[in-house]
Amino acid sequence: MPSSTFADHFSGVAERYAASRPGYPSGLFAYLARTASGRRRAWDCATGNGQAARALARHFEEVIATDASARQISVARRHRRVRYEVARAEDSGLEAESFDCVTVAQSLHWFDISAFWSEVRRVLVPGGVLAVWCYDLLRTDPGVDAVLDHLYRDVVGPYWPPERAVVEHGYRTLDFPFAEEIPPAFRMEKRWKLEALVEYLGTWSATQRYMEARGEDPIAHVHDELRRAWGRASRVRRVVWPLDLRIGRKEGHGR
Repeated sequence: MPSSTFADHFSGVAERYAASRPGYPSGLFAYLARTASGRRRAWDCATGNGQAARALARHFEEVIATDASARQISVARRHRRVRYEVARAEDSGLEAESFDCVTVAQSLHWFDISAFWSEVRRVLVPGGVLAVWCYDLLRTDPGVDAVLDHLYRDVVGPYWPPERAVVEHGYRTLDFPFAEEIPPAFRMEKRWKLEALVEYLGTWSATQRYMEARGEDPIAHVHDELRRAWGRASRVRRVVWPLDLRIGRKEGHGR
């Protein structure tokens, strides 16, 4: 179980994180709006750079976007229907039974899970919906994928926080004390040059921990091999991250 002590893995690269992380598909948020008990309020927990919060704001009247990292909140892009606040997932300070939808994008594994479930049950209206999702390694070309697998497992593998294992299993190993529903499949897609991929790899928490421990960039160990597999640096490739999504509903009326 993740520790209740907040582990801030991304404040040091907040600007890079905001610039290089892939965006979530618009269809995901349209689906959440259809599935939620209403469209008045949504809470995006551990919002990071706010990308999910701003997408939710196209469908909900008000979005509260919280993050335990003040640095992440400071670089999040503003939106007229999004209110950003610094708050922990397990103790948000938000009003009880006041949200139709709660979302957590690629962050649940850092939480004290049981405490967060209690907080979700507290803030959701009866019939409200919780959506949690994550993504693992990107996929593009078999040759590139093989280099990324080597970087992920063999080079920076020992530097992944233990919580990463929960992501590798798509959150399926976690108890989920809500009435679970089966969602459609979603995936993220980008068209990237090699430079964008390398920038993204630099935001991995294991990359940052490797650099802190060893004083060198682990990507340098695979850069030549990655460049050969990619082809011309100017070549644009389609990269894909399948999303692992779990949907749960708080018992009670409300839909």
